Amino acid sequence: MLKIEHLTKTYGDKAAVEDLSLHISPGEICGFIGHNGAGKTTTLKCVAGILSFDSGEITVNGNSVRTDPMKTKRDIAYIPDNPDLYDYMSGIRFLNFVGDIFGVPADVRQEKIRTLGDTFELTKDLAQPISAYSHGMKQKLAVISAWLHDPKLILMDEPFVGLDPKASHLLKGLMREHCDRGGAIFFSTHVLEVAEKLCDEVAIIKSGRLIREGTMEDVRGDESLEAVFLELEEE
Repeated sequence: MLKIEHLTKTYGDKAAVEDLSLHISPGEICGFIGHNGAGKTTTLKCVAGILSFDSGEITVNGNSVRTDPMKTKRDIAYIPDNPDLYDYMSGIRFLNFVGDIFGVPADVRQEKIRTLGDTFELTKDLAQPISAYSHGMKQKLAVISAWLHDPKLILMDEPFVGLDPKASHLLKGLMREHCDRGGAIFFSTHVLEVAEKLCDEVAIIKSGRLIREGTMEDVRGDESLEAVFLELEEE
């Protein structure tokens, strides 16, 4: 579903991501972990087509991010670490805007908005302007918008920040259901306990380079993910 081959992205003389290769198959949740500034957000933005990159190749569902950007964007949903939504819109107007962009039929759209809005207890607030939303409410709205067009690959940057425990639990369930239906998820997180319990695959990045990746069992071995991560950081 996602194939990153020798990705390199530089800012001036600094390599934010260097020669990174990673594959994620349909049905897999892959956790992306590393310290602040390690290159996680840059990698996610390159996959989403928000940032250009210097070398390498990224394909989503067989389509190149570089040469077929429209095809790849149809298959992707991206939730940034800080969902800067259109504050002048109401919640429902924003969701309909996203639905229009992806050509989601009105009946399908309405059913999904109703179901997910009720799930995250946001339905009663959808008529309110987004400027009145708390960070957690904006995060919920971003999640609903991401699931609206049934994307094949969902990219999320620290998706649990700002969510209360109940909403976090609901999001984990949605992530698992999405992958059980053949989708894939690639998300960054600092919450290693979440990654350990939720992910099929894990990738650890340090100073722009991928230093360990594989199944959770292979990477963790007989230790906790936290212990492995701290050992790799020290090395």
